[in-house]
Amino acid sequence: MKIPFYHVDAFASRPFEGNPAAVCPLECWLPDGTLQAIAGEHNLSETAFYVPRGSHYELRWFTPEVEVDLCGHATVASAHIIFDVRREIAGNRVTFKSKSGELGVDKTAENGSSLYALDFPARPPEPCPIPAGLSQALGATPQSVLAARDYLCVFATEEEVVALTPDMAKIAALDRFGMIVTAPGKDCDFVSRFFAPAKGVNEDPATGSSHCTLIPYWAGRLGKTELFARQRSRRGGELWCKQRGDRVSIAGRAITYSEGTIELET
Repeated sequence: MKIPFYHVDAFASRPFEGNPAAVCPLECWLPDGTLQAIAGEHNLSETAFYVPRGSHYELRWFTPEVEVDLCGHATVASAHIIFDVRREIAGNRVTFKSKSGELGVDKTAENGSSLYALDFPARPPEPCPIPAGLSQALGATPQSVLAARDYLCVFATEEEVVALTPDMAKIAALDRFGMIVTAPGKDCDFVSRFFAPAKGVNEDPATGSSHCTLIPYWAGRLGKTELFARQRSRRGGELWCKQRGDRVSIAGRAITYSEGTIELET
């Protein structure tokens, strides 16, 4: 069996930036164990698999360790492959069915390249006490801590966020999917970093799903519904964000780095 795959840098305008994802178009679903093994072999933060179903696509995402219910950058990467590499559909909107429900991606042309805007569910955070061990895990104490799927740790400055050197084993021992750290940005509305070592991703370079929580927080704090964000990982990422009630829009660019074929014994 031969399966095409694409290595895409998402939330990036140039290669070697943003968040790399593998995208594997399928004709039908393979066993879960096979999907997980492929994701482990790629060893990227996410591998996306999609299957066409008439007017929409089914979409699933796997880290090297587990399947996840929502992933932004691999959805951007999948839309990039469908729209601009394989040219599978006409028009400027693709609909995915996923474990997080129906997700739309709208494509617009801007400055000679495509911008892919995710229509994702908002995950507003709620204030919570600082959990035992959190400050030790980060090596610093945040100004405040909130939580949704992930812990959201708020710092005063961008420099504090950049300087963090977390203890990944201690973060993995906490009771949430992952940890977001954030602060006001110097040349953007806010910055963030994201850690999910318990799920096989120590630091994610540019994370769509974390912005489902970041956007409601910063929209409320700054009193604005359109925001520009930077993820301050080593690779970096750029995200154009909008708050839309119980949904958020998270937009970014994508670049194909490589493509090839997976060969499996049948």
